[in-house]
Amino acid sequence: MTVVRKTETKDLDSIMPIFSEARKTIALLGIDQWQNGYPSQTVIEQDIDKEQSYCVIVGEKICATFAILLHGEPTYDEIFDGKWLTGDEKGQYLAIHRVAIAVASRGNGISGKIISYASELATSLGKRSLRIDTHEGNVVMRRMLEKNGFVHCGTIFLKDGDKRVAYEKLL
Repeated sequence: MTVVRKTETKDLDSIMPIFSEARKTIALLGIDQWQNGYPSQTVIEQDIDKEQSYCVIVGEKICATFAILLHGEPTYDEIFDGKWLTGDEKGQYLAIHRVAIAVASRGNGISGKIISYASELATSLGKRSLRIDTHEGNVVMRRMLEKNGFVHCGTIFLKDGDKRVAYEKLL
């Protein structure tokens, strides 16, 4: 049985190794995303405190983690070389961030469970879409997003100036 629930502080010992695995996978793609220790335990603790961190549990084991921002993402306010499917409407979407799936659980439909959970939450809150971004070289993530109905919408820039490809899925 698969369960998605909010992350609790006691889950950190299970979640942080999943991020370490994700960093290694991303490094093998030859890109620098997450290679500076991001997301740190402090970032995840802040997500937990804000009640925006979630984990996926199969059986009794945490096999994935992600964050959902209920109130938008400031870096999504400006999009370049394209446009959002829902236009510039703020507050009409949920943003998904920090998706990481344990190596042993990849290929088992976990990403679909994450997208399904986020879609149901967004719909229950009256949101029109889901938005997410990733490094342009993260072909694994990009393939997963497109497989799950996301559309490439353009380019956004993070606070530090790093470029990311932006995706949106209408609900």
